Amino acid sequence: MRVGVIANRLVLVDGDTAVDIERASNGRFPADPERLFDTWDSLAEWAASAELGEERLPLDQLQNPVPAPRQVFGIGANYLDHLEEAASGRGHVGDVKALLPRDPMIFTKFRTSLSGPHDAIPLPSRNVDWEVELVVVMGRRAERVALEDAWDYVAGLTVGQDISERVVQLAGIAPQMSMGKSFPGFGPLGPVIVTPDELEAPDDLELGCSLNGRVMQKARTSGMIFPVAELIAYISTVCPLLPGDLIFTGTSGGVGVFRKPPVFLRPGDTLVSWVKGIGELRNPVLAGCAYAAADSSPNDQTGDAS
Repeated sequence: MRVGVIANRLVLVDGDTAVDIERASNGRFPADPERLFDTWDSLAEWAASAELGEERLPLDQLQNPVPAPRQVFGIGANYLDHLEEAASGRGHVGDVKALLPRDPMIFTKFRTSLSGPHDAIPLPSRNVDWEVELVVVMGRRAERVALEDAWDYVAGLTVGQDISERVVQLAGIAPQMSMGKSFPGFGPLGPVIVTPDELEAPDDLELGCSLNGRVMQKARTSGMIFPVAELIAYISTVCPLLPGDLIFTGTSGGVGVFRKPPVFLRPGDTLVSWVKGIGELRNPVLAGCAYAAADSSPNDQTGDAS
């Protein structure tokens, strides 16, 4: 099942078009995206054999499929190549595997940062970076979940960008992860929620992003240090995960801050992010009200795509 939101109403995506869920189900299921997880299991059962009719909607108007989660978790340093580039960028030498975290590094993104798959990213500064991520959408309350049962609590997966203002993020004695990653527009999400049964190998998906056509990140989710099931099991030992909660599962190597020289987002850029089997985000980049317009030099985007 693939579920999205168009015109603030829930839709079921069927191929290259979508149908309004409330209308197609004759009112059995709600149109309100905030009520999506009230009847998630029944919706999935209905969608498997529903007669969807002829009233079809184009997919170019898809919005954030989870506009109001109660909790949004982020995971730091969850791919070895990202840990390696971070260690190198900060002057660490030696065996990077010795730096592997014992437990997942957890922070939060505030839900006001979330936006849709085609929404603009407004820049508050010249220090804004990208981080493409697989995002887990929880389907039921999960508390002290066993590792082997963790996937049973997942409603679906979607694509996310954990946009990051690096100066705010790294300011002070302790990193301000949540603040640096929660400016408006810093959480593009979508284009749809895809149930795990739609994916041949939900723990091994290709993800990546490009900036103005140049591939900046490309990896597989099997490269996570802490896979999806481990993240759910760990977080649920501390606090309950609730239906509709989001877990941004971490990013791979290739972010801008550790490039030589560093590359950051600039007004006029286009950031495209994808997870194969789920879909694509395409977000234009704009100058925000606090952006230093005096620095208008373009990024150095020369070189072959990788």
